[in-house]
Amino acid sequence: MQRKYRVFAVAAVVVASFAAAGCDKLKARDLLNKGVNAYKSAQFDVAIEDFKQAKDLDPTLTNAQLYLATAYASQYIPGAPSADNVRNGDQAITEFKQILQNDPNNLSALDGIGSILYNMAGTPFDESKMEESKTYHQKHISLKSDDPEPYYWVGVIDWSLAYRGNKDMREEYNGNTKKPIKDGDPMPPQLAMQGITDLQKSIQLKPDYDDAMAYLNLMFRQKADMETTAEARDADLKQADDLVDKVKAIKQKKLETPAQPTS
Repeated sequence: MQRKYRVFAVAAVVVASFAAAGCDKLKARDLLNKGVNAYKSAQFDVAIEDFKQAKDLDPTLTNAQLYLATAYASQYIPGAPSADNVRNGDQAITEFKQILQNDPNNLSALDGIGSILYNMAGTPFDESKMEESKTYHQKHISLKSDDPEPYYWVGVIDWSLAYRGNKDMREEYNGNTKKPIKDGDPMPPQLAMQGITDLQKSIQLKPDYDDAMAYLNLMFRQKADMETTAEARDADLKQADDLVDKVKAIKQKKLETPAQPTS
């Protein structure tokens, strides 16, 4: 009888443990839903607390982790120097990295951390963060090569690096020569323009990708700044001008075409 009682007691504890775990999972999902509603209402502080509690109650609830990271990222203001603002950006990175530790191929986390790193790298300019951001978008490409967005972001980052590098090189060159070059003159050295290829791939996958075209236009203008002949420079600028016309046409078409209702 005692043995039967012990077996029964152990079984009761196991059942109670499963029941408690199931209850925690239900609470976690309820908190996730409340957090999503708060997030949609721009109540980010409330949403963050709901997502944190949901994550604690059910560490396997990836959506709670993703929303928590995204909520922190939404609070981040690019270029604002306050400690709270920087902390929001750092916390978003931490949460995204925790997701990737358990699921290295989570595309949402890869895109999220790539985005927040890019935003944090802008002002003040941080080349290492830019390069780190690019690695996450390249990882997305390696997992799903037919998505246009990561190619776009790699191109945008390459343009940012090229623009900044060209600007710094021009200032350094002008500061160390008796014959400064004008803005319209080519730079003596050339920068690698890998972003052009990535942006072209993005447009190939999404022919009406006007944002990618806008940056490709900037890339061709950046390339023109490095050409050593007037003919090559004019050819780059012609491609840039053609892209501006395409962007205008696409935007006009979007204005004239009613948005399709989502089901």
